[in-house]
Amino acid sequence: MHDTVENGNEARRKGGCICGEVRYTLVGQPTRVGLCHCLDCRKFSGSAFTQFAVWPRRAFSATGHFATYQGRSFCAGCGSRLFSLRADEAEIMIGGFDAAPTDLVPAYEIWIHRREGWLLELPWADQFVGDRHDGDAGNWRQAARVP
Repeated sequence: MHDTVENGNEARRKGGCICGEVRYTLVGQPTRVGLCHCLDCRKFSGSAFTQFAVWPRRAFSATGHFATYQGRSFCAGCGSRLFSLRADEAEIMIGGFDAAPTDLVPAYEIWIHRREGWLLELPWADQFVGDRHDGDAGNWRQAARVP
């Protein structure tokens, strides 16, 4: 599932790009896990949605050369989508982890009006028409919550 830090107190997850140029490590558990159906994520990933997890920025470290376009970072060599970094948070595209992140279950879905009709909503997850709003997390936009 994930590696363990030597002191045994916190989980450590490692990941990177497909060519191996960029490597990253996250320590501890994410603050939230979600699915995004927005057009930007769909185009950037080439998929119908993205699954991501967010950690405090201090829990993230990376090595290697990566480029960034509109806040989304990717390997400059192979183009693998990796993460989005802000001063306070690191949003990780969890498909890049070395070990399958089966324990990271999405708690919410955003931009659901763009969800494919054949893709059912997650019955346990909160649903948002746009971005979720969490004043403590400092999200970029505020969205209306679906009742």
